[in-house]
Amino acid sequence: MAGLTAEPLPEPLPELQPLPAGAPATDEPGGLDPDRVQRRTLTLLFGTQIVGGIGVAIGIAVGALLAAAVAGTRFSGLASSAAVVGGALVAVPATRIIRARGRRPGLAFAYTVGVLGALVVVMGAATRVAPVLFGGMLLFGGGTAANLQARYAAVDLARPARRARQLALIVWATTIGAVAGPNVAPVADHAVHRFGLAEYSGPFVFSAVAFGTAAVAITLVLRPDPLLTARRLSLSGHAGSSSLGLREAARVVLATPAARLGISAVAMGHLVMVGVMSMTPINIQGYVHGHADVLRIVGLVLSLHIAGMYAASPLVGWLTDRVGRRPVILGGIGALLVACAVAGTAGHHTPVLSVGLAMLGLGWSGTMVAGSTLLSESVPVPARPAVQGLSDIVMGLAGAAASAVSGLVVDWSGYPTLALLAAIATVPLIALALRRPPVPVLAEGS
Repeated sequence: MAGLTAEPLPEPLPELQPLPAGAPATDEPGGLDPDRVQRRTLTLLFGTQIVGGIGVAIGIAVGALLAAAVAGTRFSGLASSAAVVGGALVAVPATRIIRARGRRPGLAFAYTVGVLGALVVVMGAATRVAPVLFGGMLLFGGGTAANLQARYAAVDLARPARRARQLALIVWATTIGAVAGPNVAPVADHAVHRFGLAEYSGPFVFSAVAFGTAAVAITLVLRPDPLLTARRLSLSGHAGSSSLGLREAARVVLATPAARLGISAVAMGHLVMVGVMSMTPINIQGYVHGHADVLRIVGLVLSLHIAGMYAASPLVGWLTDRVGRRPVILGGIGALLVACAVAGTAGHHTPVLSVGLAMLGLGWSGTMVAGSTLLSESVPVPARPAVQGLSDIVMGLAGAAASAVSGLVVDWSGYPTLALLAAIATVPLIALALRRPPVPVLAEGS
């Protein structure tokens, strides 16, 4: 089992030593306490992830149903697909902003795009114009992009031995909002009926408010910026550290085996999760009758799924720091395989389907937390924003492809076939994760 050994963690930089107790946290490198800035950053990100999680989950819960009502079941998967593609596209300018100006303006920009997208979705639902609806879902992905990028802000100043746990803490914070979101969907939908808005469009009004709140909080409170602080405190964070582009980031990843595994784990875990999850509401609609009952059951099943994604992330982060990145990635793949088997054979049994979706979320958590941590620590500080942005773009495109194809697969052959194909898709990642890590060649006489 040599291939399952944990990758060595880089030594902490000498500049990241904490100041004595009571020292001021100024903006000057010499008087800055990175541990204090890190605590402040984690507190803010924890709160904005709750709010942003509500915004994302409440929209995702009804996105496929709204698309089916406007464009038909065959195109229902395009709602989630458009949101995922949008998240990947928004990640490109957001990454450029982060590289040049820091985390604060980049995250605020992505949340603002999400606000615009949610409002356009409401417009598309009201006019029943499918291109407008899908265009809105494209922009809606900005909220997802912001939530995903926030996890990297949590490790900018994290100590090596705590990186996975602190990243996982921010992932876990999404649990509260993400679990509540689908269950708030019926209330949100009913609340806007008196204003004459279309069915299933109410949740997107609430999403716009949530994203706007998160954008304002990030803009006003995320000071000092954790990425800019890490650059100032890093031995390698000198001029030119923000100039690395996505093409150069791809070269860095291709040249680093650990980074390749990290980015592959994040992308493939997301592909499997999005592919199966996005068609679950349509699967439920096939055997549950009545608008209110569909929303209620979809909300319950997706809440358990999202709980699997986020609720166990502190444990996943602890395991990642304790036993290593590679074993946790393999454990996440195993959970994804179990999830596909359970969900694909659940039939009309909602409790069994719920277990499958919860396992699907748990598998995503393992690949996301361990993969993101491994990717971030495998590259130097100047390359991290570009590499992290590249990872989210690849992850988004993988999820978008899965979501787009999933609607066609379900329409052609059904939900069980979709689950089987999702399980088969993990084979290349299994092979990569089981490869023996390269062993450094020691000089003769060492």
